[in-house]
Parts: sequence; C-alpha cells; structure tokens
Amino acid sequence: MEKEFEKVVKTYSNTIYTVCYMFSNDNDEINDLFQETLINLWKGFPNFQGKSNVSTWIWRVAFNTCISQQRKKKSHSTQQLSIDINLFEDRDEDTKQIQMLYRRIHALQPFNRAIVLLWLEGVNYEEIGEIVGITAKNVSVRLYRIKEELKKMSNSKD
Repeated sequence: MEKEFEKVVKTYSNTIYTVCYMFSNDNDEINDLFQETLINLWKGFPNFQGKSNVSTWIWRVAFNTCISQQRKKKSHSTQQLSIDINLFEDRDEDTKQIQMLYRRIHALQPFNRAIVLLWLEGVNYEEIGEIVGITAKNVSVRLYRIKEELKKMSNSKD
C-alpha cells in the first residue's frame, strides 16, 4: 500500500500544490497545506474505492483540507510583517497582468477561487462539480458570476 500511495503522490504532487497555491501565496503556508493534505490522503487512501477518478479524489481531499485549514487560520489570525523587497522583480506588462489576475483571484471567496482555478487548469465542468460538490450546471452559472465579479474588481485593488 505504501508503494501505491507513493506512486499516487508522485503522479499528483503538482495537483496538490496547485490546490494549496489557491489558498495562500506564502511558501511556508503552502508547504504546510501540502503536508496536511498528504496526511489526509494517507488516512483516506485505504478507503478510496475508485468510485471516482483518482485525480478527482485528490482534488477533493486537497480542497477540503485547505478549506479546513483556512477556517482554523481565520480563528487564529495573525498579521505577518515582511520587509523583503525583490529588486529583480519582473515589471513587464504581461507579468503585471498575470499578477493583477492572481491578486483578483485571491480576493475571491475560497469556494469561488477553487472553481475558477480548476477551470483555469482545464478541468471540465463535470469534474469540477464532483470536486467541489455541485452540479455541472451550477459550475457553469458560478463561473459566469465569478468572471463578472473579477471584471468588476477595481484597478485600485491591483
């Protein structure tokens, strides 16, 4: 079982990091979320029955783990100060656009953030619905609303 779990983790580690990245932009926190997700995957691995795709199951466990950790974090919220300045930061227009989109996506509620990032990853509506626990039609409606919300966000937030 350990070898099979190791194989699954190696295959889907990028997926797990993608989900963790949805919930934080701090490398230490992302690594903590990744570790917590691995623990939950390990705990649930013997019970995985293959009723859904392995990748869907991993997305779902990672998503739920990150949501749970974010809820815990909100109840113990602290403000981290940083004086780090990246003098080599890329300042071209494409990079600025990507950074703006990233900031706007991170301003969304976690559930909506997960949906839009799954969509950006190329996951189809049915699988997104399976992962987050809604219908494919509801995914379509939510994505439309999320896109409208992203458009309405003012540039002053960027």
